Amino acid sequence: MSSVEESQPLISHLIELRNRLLRCVVFILVVFLGLVYFANDIYHLISAPLVDELPNGASMIATSIVTPFFTPIKLTLIASVFLSVPYLLYQIWAFVAPALYQHEKRLIYPLLFSSTLLFYVGVAFAYYVVFPLVFGFLTKTAPEGVAIATDISSYLDFVLTLFLAFGICFEVPVAIILLCWTGVTTPEDLKAKRPYIIVAAFVIGMLLTPPDIFSQTLLAIPMCLLFEIGVICARFYRPKDEESVDGNQA
Repeated sequence: MSSVEESQPLISHLIELRNRLLRCVVFILVVFLGLVYFANDIYHLISAPLVDELPNGASMIATSIVTPFFTPIKLTLIASVFLSVPYLLYQIWAFVAPALYQHEKRLIYPLLFSSTLLFYVGVAFAYYVVFPLVFGFLTKTAPEGVAIATDISSYLDFVLTLFLAFGICFEVPVAIILLCWTGVTTPEDLKAKRPYIIVAAFVIGMLLTPPDIFSQTLLAIPMCLLFEIGVICARFYRPKDEESVDGNQA
């Protein structure tokens, strides 16, 4: 009897998890259906930073018959996921919230909002700042006599990698706050390790961006600044152990 009772909460959690995953999938599909009519326009928007830097007479190409159709559709589906991030985070929050104390919920609210905002800021930074500089540099350094004709599918994979890299790397303050809040580290320890973290930021920038110093630096410098912001904000989040002790004393 006891084993049956213990299995019931697990089954109910699994059912709730399934329902929330289904809601996420349905929401993404609804957004996708609303955007798919504008698939070509969305691709034109994303390709604009490169097209603006191409030499006169040059254009992007498609090396496969189905690429002109499937590449904008693929981009639209990924854009639907990007736009659905706030709803996806809400579903994750709604699933884990019952297991949190009230004071923990108050701390998580700003983290959810800031993580969503920072992700979009990272994507916007890549589009408006990094892309024009990187594509301007790469197109102007092509050897003489070499015609620049970028495949639209390869370009999409390239920019999506950069979008994801900048979106995730801009989450540095949230990651630092969570590490300090869970007691893994402290702001003082992070400040002492600042030189190593700066080096790590440039290494990450080298691994996640094209092989040029501009994009590497444009990713590493914001990461260093966001690290400092995260260390400052982490001072307002006491470790969970201290909070539980205070709560028990109260």
